[in-house]
Amino acid sequence: MNSLRLVIYGMLFGIANIIPGVSGGTMAASLGFYDELIRSISNLKRDWEKSLRFLAPLFLGAVLGLIFFSYSVEFLLKNFPLPTALAFIGLIFGGLPLLIQSFQKSLQNKKRTLNIGHLLIFALFFGVIVWMSYVNSSDLDSHHLVFNSQEIISLILVGMTGAAAMVIPGVSGSLVFMIFGYYYVIIQTLNRFFSGLKSLDINVLIHSAKFLFSFGVGVLLGIFLMSKLMEYLFEYYPSFTYSGILGLVAASPIAVLKNTQALANFNGSTDSIPLLIGLVIAGALGYMTYYLGRSSEK
Repeated sequence: MNSLRLVIYGMLFGIANIIPGVSGGTMAASLGFYDELIRSISNLKRDWEKSLRFLAPLFLGAVLGLIFFSYSVEFLLKNFPLPTALAFIGLIFGGLPLLIQSFQKSLQNKKRTLNIGHLLIFALFFGVIVWMSYVNSSDLDSHHLVFNSQEIISLILVGMTGAAAMVIPGVSGSLVFMIFGYYYVIIQTLNRFFSGLKSLDINVLIHSAKFLFSFGVGVLLGIFLMSKLMEYLFEYYPSFTYSGILGLVAASPIAVLKNTQALANFNGSTDSIPLLIGLVIAGALGYMTYYLGRSSEK
C-alpha cells in the first residue's frame, strides 16, 4: 500500500474518530487496512521498521484530518446535521460487504458454519451500541479542565477507554468521550492548540499541551493494549470476532443519527432537499469506501 494512499486513509480515519457515533475502527475495516493496522501496532517493538513504514503516513494523515476537520465538525453538524450524518452512514455501509466477506472467509478457514453463538454475539454487540447511543450525556458536556493530579489521571483513563474503543470496529471513541463528558472540551482544547500554533502563542500552546499530553498518553496505551487483544482474538476466534464486529458496525448508523441529532427536528416537507442531498452523498461515499476497500484487498 503506497504512502499517499495511507495518508488519505489516515485522514478519513482521523476524521471518523472525532465524529460522535462514527467508528474509526469501522473506517479502517471498511477501507481494508484494519488487520494491517492491528499487526503494525502489535509488532511495533518486534519489527519496528516495517511497522513504522505503515504507521507513519497513516499517523500523518490522521493528524491532518484532525487539524482540518476539528474546526468544521461543529459547523457541519450544527448547520447540516442530516446530510453530514448520512454521509458518514454511507461510509459505514460501503464497508459492510467486505466485512461480511471476511466473516465468511473466517468460517471457511476454521471449517465452521454459522451457528447460534455467532448470532448471539452479533445481537449482544448490536445492543451495546444502541444502548450507548441512548445514554444521556448532555449534562456532562459542560466539564471544564483544571490542571491537577486528579484531572491528569482522569484524562489518561478517558483517553485509554476511548482509544480502546477506537480500535474496535463499530465502537465510536468520540461517543465514549461524549458519554464521559470530555468530548467537547477535548475538541475545544485541540482547536485552541491549533490556533496557538498558528499564531505562535506560547502561553496557549503550553496550556493546551499539558492537557493534550496527558490525554495522548492514555490514547497510546489504550490503542496498544486493545490491539494486542484484537490480534489474539483474530488468531484464535476469528469468526466470533467478526460476528461481534458486524453487530457493532450494523448498529453504528443508529448511533450516528442519535448522537448527531440529525433527525431531532426533521420535517418531511421542508427537509426533503437536505435528505435527498444526504442520500446522494451517502451513496457516493458508500461506493467510494467499497471501491477503496476492494482495491486494497486486491
